Amino acid sequence: MRAYWWKILGAVLIGYSLIAGFLVSVPKLPILHETIRNTYFHIPMWFAMILLYFISVVYSIKYLSSNDQKHDLMAVECVNVGIIFCAFGLMTGMLWANVTWGEPWPNDPKLNGSAIATLMYLAYLVLRNALDEEQKRAKISAIYNIFAFPVMVVLLFILPRLTDSLHPGNGGNPAFSNLDMDGTMRAVFYPAVVGWMLIGVWIMSLRFRYRLLENEE
Repeated sequence: MRAYWWKILGAVLIGYSLIAGFLVSVPKLPILHETIRNTYFHIPMWFAMILLYFISVVYSIKYLSSNDQKHDLMAVECVNVGIIFCAFGLMTGMLWANVTWGEPWPNDPKLNGSAIATLMYLAYLVLRNALDEEQKRAKISAIYNIFAFPVMVVLLFILPRLTDSLHPGNGGNPAFSNLDMDGTMRAVFYPAVVGWMLIGVWIMSLRFRYRLLENEE
């Protein structure tokens, strides 16, 4: 039971956030209106993605110090699942932007940064598939992965703060305050973040074990 408690917790938190996300009351704000409920879905996707990318970096560093193939497999599966959460984050964000900003992809530094970061991690997967020799592929992709993560952090969190941005908390645009995200919303938002992060790690662990079984055959 000890090994599964966090998986059960993740499933419970997701179930709770899905139900409460559509049923609980939200602040009545101009422009946003009911679309503010997307806070429970859009933002947790990015949190889960960043966690998976961070774990991937940790295992890339472990691989370079140990040459253990399992560490390389863990790193790449973290990126594989992280890309999925990235795709959901982009799709929910585009839907939200289309309603609140009038178009699915306005010229915004955070949006452009997220596009570059996505292409950067897709390039990581392409790089792996382009190299045939196992150890060479693992070592080069591990080095690439370690440098990609801080670049992603700069693109998503630092550059948008240095210029004007439509996103809350960037470029002088204030983040969600007590007027926007009240206590009721926080009671749904934070469980959603934790739940999706746990589910993301769970999916990654399943893919990792499947890859190990494939390699044993």
